[in-house]
Amino acid sequence: MNEVIQVIRQHRSIRKFKNAPLTGEQIEVIVEAAQMAPTSAHMQPFSIIGVTDQELLKKIAARSENPWIEKCGYFFIFCADLHRMMLAAAPDQQEKMGANLNFSYFYQTAVLSSALALQNANLAAESMGLGAVIIGGITGALPELDQWLELPDFVIPLVGLAVGVPDEFPEQKPRLPRSAVFFENQYNHDLKAQVERYDREIEEYYGARTNNKQKASWSGKFIAMLDKDLPLGGYTEYVRSKAFDLK
Repeated sequence: MNEVIQVIRQHRSIRKFKNAPLTGEQIEVIVEAAQMAPTSAHMQPFSIIGVTDQELLKKIAARSENPWIEKCGYFFIFCADLHRMMLAAAPDQQEKMGANLNFSYFYQTAVLSSALALQNANLAAESMGLGAVIIGGITGALPELDQWLELPDFVIPLVGLAVGVPDEFPEQKPRLPRSAVFFENQYNHDLKAQVERYDREIEEYYGARTNNKQKASWSGKFIAMLDKDLPLGGYTEYVRSKAFDLK
């Protein structure tokens, strides 16, 4: 088995870091790896913002309720970015381009490209012996986060990546069985029994792990989350405020 596969198979989220900042070389390697991710039509519709200001890190950590943001060796924010591609256009072209960017296709492409870049960055960090945790919860800091980062229209912060020298080695969460994820030729509609078995496995994992033991199943967590009214309309309004009137 090659080294890349070994690093992938060892993945786990690290939320406790030693007091050691990343070197400039490590940051450069991580960003370069992110930029090497494939994108549709070579669009490259993402930007990465490294946050080094301690006060800003404190505000993001507190507002999003992710304290490890403040404690990591370096914090990256991955943004969908459809602003940059319009900069060389004339004003009338920019107006037409902006209208076309409201098609969901472009927003989806920017999100997917950001995700691919994020995974490349995460893998690069882990390959150097660093630990990392992907933080989708930075959206909890919106809309203030947008203002703090001074983002233009068509640029949206999607996810954070906290990287550092690991100070823990947590148990690895079991994944869904391959037969519940990978199908050939058509979707498998007979998955309930597999999901129920996986729920029992996750319950055992949560009950036995070293830190943050809890009584929960995989399905149970999402049923509890989604079987109620969610206060997420504000996020939709935020996306629209960034000139994305998706259609």
